[in-house]
Amino acid sequence: MNTAGPPQPERAQILLVEDNPGDVRLTEEAFKQGRIENDLHVVSDGAEALEFLEQRGEYATAPRPDLILLDLNLPRTDGEAVLEELKSDSDLRSIPVIVLTSSRAEEDIARSYELHANAYLTKPVDPDEFIDTVRAFEKFWFSVVRLPSEVE
Repeated sequence: MNTAGPPQPERAQILLVEDNPGDVRLTEEAFKQGRIENDLHVVSDGAEALEFLEQRGEYATAPRPDLILLDLNLPRTDGEAVLEELKSDSDLRSIPVIVLTSSRAEEDIARSYELHANAYLTKPVDPDEFIDTVRAFEKFWFSVVRLPSEVE
């Protein structure tokens, strides 16, 4: 008798590129409360994000993310440079990128979309609203949208 049950869906691999520990904590909390099984990987600057995505150095065995949450205001390499590099790489450009930032500047919004961001969200200041925002896009991206699978 087979007691394994139905196959479980694979866990979503999410890369959070965020240097603010408070925002990292809120994002982790939002994903814990959500219904989507995920592995949240966190890097704190743009250079680290590129190492993770290109599987270099300590990230040699890092998984390919299904979704990237990218802050724009990052140390070392800023989010705009990460987005530009990511979307110019034929192996990585199909990974959806959500810019999640405190900037409300029209030029940041326009530039992010010019660089092929899939969405631009401004972080709410209120912690409960922040968690609601993260849960809303988690539900949208992992329940509604069909994401590309990695093509070998």
